[in-house]
Amino acid sequence: MSIPTETPEIPGHVRELSQGASLTPVWLNGIGGLTFRTDDGRYIKWGPLDPEANMRDEAERMRWARRWIAVPEVLDQGQDAEHEWLVTIALDGRSAVDPMWADQPGTAVRAVGEALRAMHDTLPVEDCPWEWSTPVRIAGAATRGTVVPGRLLESPPIDRLVVCHGDACMPNTLLAADGRWSAHVDLAALGTADRWADIAVASMSTEWNYGPGWEDALIEAYGVEPDRERLAYYRDLWNAT
Repeated sequence: MSIPTETPEIPGHVRELSQGASLTPVWLNGIGGLTFRTDDGRYIKWGPLDPEANMRDEAERMRWARRWIAVPEVLDQGQDAEHEWLVTIALDGRSAVDPMWADQPGTAVRAVGEALRAMHDTLPVEDCPWEWSTPVRIAGAATRGTVVPGRLLESPPIDRLVVCHGDACMPNTLLAADGRWSAHVDLAALGTADRWADIAVASMSTEWNYGPGWEDALIEAYGVEPDRERLAYYRDLWNAT
């Protein structure tokens, strides 16, 4: 996933969804999906159908989570035989991997850790209709033909059950101009799981975006001591599924 370095061809349906607004490409994901920002305050997300993390699921989860936390408001969502799309209202803030924060990794890492803790403390487990548990993730991998190593079939005992983000990588937290977190995005996999499932991925993603040395800083900002066993397990599970 990255910020486009060249202007991509704008799909025809994206032009229709823009309703005449100007379009700026802001994100390219690993399967060829594109996200555009319009000049009238919207984001248009478009890409090939993705059974693993589809936009229908994302829209449903954002509508639910928005009752308690700051996430984008959904304006439109749909799909055809080959592609899907999602239109949301733009929120104030920039992704934690925006060039604005490239020279301030300490600020970004701290904000993402604090944002993740706020999400875990706020979203009600008892009201959440989805799971992101180890059995659910392994079953999903099996439907895609992925064989998960036997050593990962049983997770460590749950430390604390929370509503997890499901893709708590650095790009999926927005920061305000003052360096504080402002919102969460990309919630297609949101569901209940041990909090370390999120913490492991969020801290691991600091190296992808900022280089080594920031993992424990994120965990400290979250407000816990590193649990090396759970970190290792959930990172391996992420990579395997």
